[in-house]
This record gives sequence, C-alpha cells and structure tokens, in this order.
Amino acid sequence: MKVLVLNCGSSSLKYQLIDMSNESVLCKGLVERIGIDGSVLKHEKDGLDGKHVVEVEMKDHKDAIKHVLEAVAHPEVGAVKEMSEIEAVGHRIVHGGEKFASSALLTDEVIEAINECVELAPLHNPANLMGVEACKAILPDVPQVGVFDTAFHQSMPKKAFIYGLPHELYTKYGVRRYGFHGTSHLYVSQKAAEMLGKPVEELKIVTCHLGNGASLTAVDGGKSVDTSMGLTPLEGLIMGTRCGDIDPAIVPFVMKKEGLDADGIDKLMNKQSGVYGMTGISSDFRDIEDAANNGDEKAQVALDAYCHKVKKYIGSYVAAMNGVDAIVFTAGLGENGISMREMICKDMDFFGIKLDAEKNNVRGKERVISTDDSKVKVLLIPTNEELMIARDTVRLSK
Repeated sequence: MKVLVLNCGSSSLKYQLIDMSNESVLCKGLVERIGIDGSVLKHEKDGLDGKHVVEVEMKDHKDAIKHVLEAVAHPEVGAVKEMSEIEAVGHRIVHGGEKFASSALLTDEVIEAINECVELAPLHNPANLMGVEACKAILPDVPQVGVFDTAFHQSMPKKAFIYGLPHELYTKYGVRRYGFHGTSHLYVSQKAAEMLGKPVEELKIVTCHLGNGASLTAVDGGKSVDTSMGLTPLEGLIMGTRCGDIDPAIVPFVMKKEGLDADGIDKLMNKQSGVYGMTGISSDFRDIEDAANNGDEKAQVALDAYCHKVKKYIGSYVAAMNGVDAIVFTAGLGENGISMREMICKDMDFFGIKLDAEKNNVRGKERVISTDDSKVKVLLIPTNEELMIARDTVRLSK
C-alpha cells in the first residue's frame, strides 16, 4: 500500500509518499508560502539530481495539494504512474482535545469533532482541516486518517493534567494539560525499547523532543504519564521563540507596563520570546551557539538556562516515575546538538547518567551514546512522525 502523509501548516505543507510494503519513502517535499506571493513547491526523490522546484501561485491548500499530486505522479520526477496508486492519505492533526485518544478514520463526524477543537489550536487545526477538505475534493474515494499530536498523552492521569484553577474552567472549557509532539514521543519510546531489547511495557523512559518547539515526556510502561507542554505548546521548556514556563503574574504585569492587549501579549510570548527574545540574535540554536562561542554573554546565558530547564524536567520525571531506564534525544536540536546533549547530561551522574563523548560525537544517527557502564542508557533516535502516521493510516484504512 502506498500512503501519502500530509502535514499542513497555515501557509506550508510537508508531504511524504511511503511504500508500506517496506516502509520506504518514495518521494517527499515541502510547499511554502501558500496564499502568499512567491508560492513554491520543492520536491525530492531518490535518484533525482537536486530538487524539483515548482514556482506557481497557490491561493489555498487545495491548490497546493493539486501541485503535490502532480509532482508525485510526474512522469519524470514522480514516484507513481497513476494517482490511483495512492491508496490512503494520513494527516497530522495537532489538537484532538479529550475526544481522541488514538488515530481515527476521518468521517464527517470525526471532522466535526476536530472542528470543535479549533479554539484550542487556532493556528494549527484550521490548516490541518484545509488539507483534509482539499484531499476530499481531489481524491474523493481515497480513505483519510487523522493522527493527533495530543492522542498519546491522553493516558496521563488526572493528577498530571489538571491545573490549580477553578474546576469549572476544566468542565466548561477543557482547560487542562494536553501535551503535543505525541507521535514523536510514541515513535522514539518504542524505538528505544527495540534498541535496548526489552518490552516497552517494562521500561521507564524520558523522551526529549528538542527542536524549535520542544517538549519532554515521561513514558512509563509505554504510556505517557506526564509531558511538559500544556493546554497549548507554549508551556514547558524555553524554545526558539516561546517563553515556556513563567510566573503567570508576569502576563498582566507586562500587559500594563507595555500597553498590550491579549493578542499583543500572546504574540510576545509565542513569537518574540525564547532564545530569540533572550538574545536578540536568532531562534536557531546553531546561531546562539556560534554567538556564545564568540563571547556573547546573553547567548551563553540562554544556552545555560535552556539546559537548566531540560535538566529540571528530566529530574522531575525521574521522581514522578520512581526511576528511569533511558533518556532519548530526538528532533532537530536533540538529534544534531552534540554540545547541547553533553551540557544536558553533564553532572547527572547522581541518576546514573554517563555520556560517552566519543559515541555522542554524531549527528542524526540512531545510536546509544552513553557509556557501557551507565546505569541509565542515553540514546539518540531520529524521529519519524511520518512513518507513525503512515502505519496508523494503513491500520485504519483497511
């Protein structure tokens, strides 16, 4: 079965076509600037010299998906001869609220339920749904499956997801911790168990999805029991442009001082904060590291604060699970940040964490990077959310 996996953002679309007979990626690509001047599609395929680039106006996601399908079935750069070879479509859906604890076939009823979660993810769910509607129009007879970022975290006990707020805010509006990056945390925790040769049900794992957006999850017996992101992806770690955990009283204080309304403070915390706001340099950790190495004090403080926060979450999850067998690093920074992994694992020997500097000197490769005698295994595992989406799509569309 060939499965098309789509990840729709507000003005972008990432895609992969996967042959599930051997789980190989036949082609993949990225569409940028949907609905904006300068729309472009960049398509890749094994054996293709460079990228196939299409620069054409794409006024909406239906246009974008039309061009994606044309690239996928292109006689020279495509991976299928006919559109009928695409047997199912899997969609990343960011927020499923409490309605979805697992992936779902996208029936009209399911789509309506996703619509009801839009206010919990106003930047993401509408774009995800535009991709669904576009595929329904272009591939009306092809089954579609929604795979939710929040689903893996629905196993959290109430003590982990409830906030210290009036209970009616939870019952009326669903104000609680939901968590995100669930597909990634699920994939790397299962892969870690496989690499360690043990059933995931017997392991306590802290998974560290460290990218421009970042979250940690406590995975006990294969289930998420706590995670750092909350009602929205703003809570938790310091990120590229997101502030992460702060004293809530800072919000009205800064609003009054700076004359900001709700949209203004939301923009400040989501788009103007994190290491970008702390340094004024960039949201890219590579730029921050370069600046720190050149003596920029604010850049060094930002890196130190970031590592400090990751360490605190690891420690709290070890306490919550009463132990830990493995720490997993994944996503852009987790997979490629050699010095960042070293800084995070430094002085963690109390927990039995010993990083092997030689093994750690690697980027983006699946590997155990702890010493042979480390009580807690440290692993680098490139995430593969697209493959997890494709697997669920196959399971639900048969």
